[in-house]
Amino acid sequence: MIVLIFIMNYIDRTAITSARLRGLTDDLHLSPFQYETVIAVLYASYCPMQIPSNLLLNKTSSPSAFIGGCVVLWGTISALTGMTRNFTEILVCRFLIGVPEAAFYPGAIYLLSRWYTRKELAFRSAILYTGLLVSNAFGSFLAAGILALSEGLAHLAAWRWLFIIEGGITICVGLAAITILPDYPHNTPWLTASERRLAQARLAEDTGVADKDASDEPWWAGLNMAIKDPIVILFMFMTFTGLVGLSFSNFFPSITATLGYDTTTTLLLAAPPWIVASALCLLNARHADASGERFFHISVWLWAVMGGFLLALSSMNTATRYISLFLLASGYSGFSLMLVWVSNSMPRPPAKRAAAIALVNGFGNLGNVLGSYTWKAKWGPGYHESMSIGLVALTCSTILAWVLRRKFVYLNAQLEEDERRASPVDVDDEAILTAARLEGISVAEAVEKRRRFRYLY
Repeated sequence: MIVLIFIMNYIDRTAITSARLRGLTDDLHLSPFQYETVIAVLYASYCPMQIPSNLLLNKTSSPSAFIGGCVVLWGTISALTGMTRNFTEILVCRFLIGVPEAAFYPGAIYLLSRWYTRKELAFRSAILYTGLLVSNAFGSFLAAGILALSEGLAHLAAWRWLFIIEGGITICVGLAAITILPDYPHNTPWLTASERRLAQARLAEDTGVADKDASDEPWWAGLNMAIKDPIVILFMFMTFTGLVGLSFSNFFPSITATLGYDTTTTLLLAAPPWIVASALCLLNARHADASGERFFHISVWLWAVMGGFLLALSSMNTATRYISLFLLASGYSGFSLMLVWVSNSMPRPPAKRAAAIALVNGFGNLGNVLGSYTWKAKWGPGYHESMSIGLVALTCSTILAWVLRRKFVYLNAQLEEDERRASPVDVDDEAILTAARLEGISVAEAVEKRRRFRYLY
């Protein structure tokens, strides 16, 4: 269900790029700058709303109702986008849709982190993230069908039907999510008492510390801890520069259109790179979980995007440019692990983890705001300037990832040194006692498991 929500999330968000190919900008009389602003304004609400939404999610006892309700709301706004008549109206719709959308992705990663151990989280999050990649492929097929078959239906342009139909599907998915999504391990009603204890015990075993009840944590405490952590700041800028480099996804149909085919063919050609990227994403995450490694599983794919940019810069040959699209799409195979790495690196309490995920994803998505203005129509069809900006941004992102890797190597060495000096862990520590009780093990075993905690890098 959560993957299906993510598919609809990005189909709704990127429908405007397909609509552009069938007259949206002409019907609404949008200049190139106005179109870029319409793309960017979504992130003006999406980015800042992630922090309060994730902190609220941490406090609520029913994430299924919270997330499902947000899905219904953004589906409604997306459908209404099909009725807009001018720049102001579509600008307002795009701004408003960012508010409920802000709750989903960081909220989904946080929810997964409340159910899965650190070495299970990468693959589960990658399954979630394939929703984004599949949405680019499936969205292209869906858009091609709707745009080809609905022109003039009820005297509406095909691009209007694109928003109305896709928004209606999203509303149905949101209503289903309210009843299907789980809540937290301790209060999901359709689990038995023993299953709930087992779910909590698995997380306690992962770090030797059980998640404290979110109701015990002031909402501002987690935010304060996250803001003061330099590791969170590094993650924020790594994600920001990464998304500047990967902002081509918002313009993928337009980039594919430079191959010179008609609208339907262009949308169909845009799908295969994302299908391949989906498979690579799952394989990469599976290996990342098995190895516990993070840096190379992220950076290698960002380097692949840089190779795609260089390939596209070198030639306007159709085959060469199309191959470069596969390399560009593969970059999301690595980017899907960025928030996983954040979650892996945040010690308890859950409030800090929730705030850190929201901060990193919220600030990082400001890269999409900047990226919205780096793929200017006047720079097409070569988009040399756009790709050059992407190369610089991804270079910065991989450098920051390397800095984080070195930081975690140092912190792990410190942990080992501290253990050799052996100040014993307080056996009366409430968190240790809670972990032991949930797992049904001795306090001594719980202390040993706590000592095993190491940062993943």
